[in-house]
Amino acid sequence: MYRIIEEDLIEWKNRKSRKPLILRGLRQVGKTYSVIDFGKKYFSGKVHTVDLEKRPDLHPIFEKNLKMKRIIAELELVLDTSISPGNDLLFFDEIQNCPRALLALRYFYEDMPELHVIAAGSLLEFSLKDISFPVGRVQFMEMYPMSFEEFLLAAGKERLAELLRSREKNISSTLHSLLIEEVRKYFFVGGMPECVKTYVEEDKFQPVFDIQRNLIESFREDFSKYAPLADKRCLNGVLTNSARSVGKQIIYARLMEGFSNPTIKNAFDLLVKARLLYRVSSASPAGIPLGASASRRKFKALFADIGLMQNLCGIRAGEELFKSDLLAIYNGALAEQFVGQELLAHGYNQLFYWAREAKSSTAEVDYLIENNGKIIPIEVKSGTAGRLKSLHLLLKTFPQIDSGYVCSSAPFAELPEQRLKFIPLYSIAHI
Repeated sequence: MYRIIEEDLIEWKNRKSRKPLILRGLRQVGKTYSVIDFGKKYFSGKVHTVDLEKRPDLHPIFEKNLKMKRIIAELELVLDTSISPGNDLLFFDEIQNCPRALLALRYFYEDMPELHVIAAGSLLEFSLKDISFPVGRVQFMEMYPMSFEEFLLAAGKERLAELLRSREKNISSTLHSLLIEEVRKYFFVGGMPECVKTYVEEDKFQPVFDIQRNLIESFREDFSKYAPLADKRCLNGVLTNSARSVGKQIIYARLMEGFSNPTIKNAFDLLVKARLLYRVSSASPAGIPLGASASRRKFKALFADIGLMQNLCGIRAGEELFKSDLLAIYNGALAEQFVGQELLAHGYNQLFYWAREAKSSTAEVDYLIENNGKIIPIEVKSGTAGRLKSLHLLLKTFPQIDSGYVCSSAPFAELPEQRLKFIPLYSIAHI
């Protein structure tokens, strides 16, 4: 299945000042498949995969010292192969199982820069906290669940995917309805590769829901790896209630009963490190970078994947799936998750939102992003311009912002006199 990250990997491969690459992301999002597929397509030589979970016998190679020539020579002997810099790809999979191999990556850059090296693994943040990488010695790249465009491509709907990429606004109501229906499917299938593959092959939701439950259970089993960093029961409760709180400001005390706020905060932060949750902080649209005004105490959460989210929330697919307006499904939370997930997958790796600071104010705009030096506010909402009080207030308060965007199930439209642009959900990634 085609993955957007392939384009970023090609760019990395062709850089003159290329550094060893660490690919981060949630477990089961397709990191291993994507790297091996990339290697087979774009390298004239071999792809050498060193799985450091399946091959603990290789760990001692990194223990003696971190001289690259010795390490490569021993890997060649053990793997019974030759590793050719410039022609081959060396891939360390599940590298979190061998912290010394992680540490060795910086020396590949210093001593053997001509060799293409990629490392990937799950729960990498927990290993990286004890390892110092000097600036400029390694490169990080993030991988997310499959985007809506990748979902279409996996389903064999290349022309619809091409239509999205074209950014064409004047499309027929027939095509608009077709794309909205595909978004509806994506709401419940999500972007985990195994779920997408199963849905494409079987054209049924129930087998997908079974896989989602299995994936969630496997993530819960990982909680033991966080120990002694957090209480397992607290982690489980925070995971579930954060999924149910997408679109709402996070209040620690509401995420889990029977635990102190510091304990709940620690659990939430660990789930963010594990890529199961993403923090969306409140920020001011007064200027860029948005991160400079980001609040540490006021934030919302996105879940890792929309399909996993709806499953964990216990959404009754039989009832919700057929609601006419996508914004009506689960009170609009799935639509807000979809927009955030699409933005993350397409390179907007820092998401913010606006909440008016005035006392007792409820004014809030769902997302703020930076694009080409400009701030773009995005409201995920159905309805007419007259119902967009928060977005109107933002545009009035910050006149330097060109336009506000309203993302919904409706087709493209503009109200220049109100500085509003209406875009359908399926186009958010190409805003």
